[in-house]
Amino acid sequence: MKRVGIIGVSGYTGVELVKILLNHPEFELSYLAATSEGKIDEIFPQLSGVCELKVEVANAKTASLRCDLVFLALPHEKGMEFASEILSFGTTKVVDLSADYRLSLELYEKNYTTHQDKKNLASAVYGLPELHRKRIKTTNLVANPGCYPTCSILAILPFLPFLDTKFGVMIDAKSGVSGAGKSLKQTSHFVNVNENINAYSPLSHRHADEIKEQISLAKKEPISTLFVPHLVPLTRGMLVSVFGVLNEKIDELEVLREFYKDEKFVRVRNEPVQVKNVVGTNFCDIFVKKLDGKIWVNSAIDNLLRGASSQAVINANLMCGFDEGLGIPNLAYGI
Repeated sequence: MKRVGIIGVSGYTGVELVKILLNHPEFELSYLAATSEGKIDEIFPQLSGVCELKVEVANAKTASLRCDLVFLALPHEKGMEFASEILSFGTTKVVDLSADYRLSLELYEKNYTTHQDKKNLASAVYGLPELHRKRIKTTNLVANPGCYPTCSILAILPFLPFLDTKFGVMIDAKSGVSGAGKSLKQTSHFVNVNENINAYSPLSHRHADEIKEQISLAKKEPISTLFVPHLVPLTRGMLVSVFGVLNEKIDELEVLREFYKDEKFVRVRNEPVQVKNVVGTNFCDIFVKKLDGKIWVNSAIDNLLRGASSQAVINANLMCGFDEGLGIPNLAYGI
């Protein structure tokens, strides 16, 4: 058994990690931490009678002594603060769910703040298994992608060789409210969200640079990326539409099927995807259609699982030499 811990367990991604890890056959929860002490079933009553572990005040040294691997479910800046100290002891692997290691130094500092751990930033591996599986297996630090980049990049990847780079890609993305986290915000207040839908940070959202950087690296040339996220009145789930112009004729469904034929957590659909079919799972469902030389790719994920916690556990599985699907949920909540 590998001993694993979670720092930042009091958030939505934290509790999803707990639920997955409690049923994991090779991981043992040995450390839960947040900004204050308590019990996990007091923070999340849904865990009453299931998990009664103590939640401690987060301490990097304690985590490194008691864990073989630590998940950091923290906001940006805090992620690199704990990751750098934990990694300095040289005994514990880290899966960071913040944005602190996902971008190049230039783009991180453009979108977030001054980076305080440039050494580990240079060696971190972007944790999208379909893109960097081999490197994830050999690293001590994974930068776990968030929901918007995961859902968008998986939709785009199969078609990169066939996209006109002059046009680039346009991404319309819609997320459930849990993607905003537990912090109180006027924009995620029930009265504002209920029976409403709105775009936010259109063409300027900081995840646009993350998506652009990853698909440009994959294509080995810059590709223009326009990204518009929307908030929709769902608790969880994400739906993405990607639009592009093709540079040659292709059988779009055959391209999609061939690209993902060996990927157990990507499902190619024969009709437009639905959020309810992926919520509660690590699946990314994808559909594609073309018309007059233009292409539309439609993808859906659970923003808290494939877009955060279950993908983090897949990365941990790979880092620890286990089958990547070990303990990963695959039954959707939808009916």
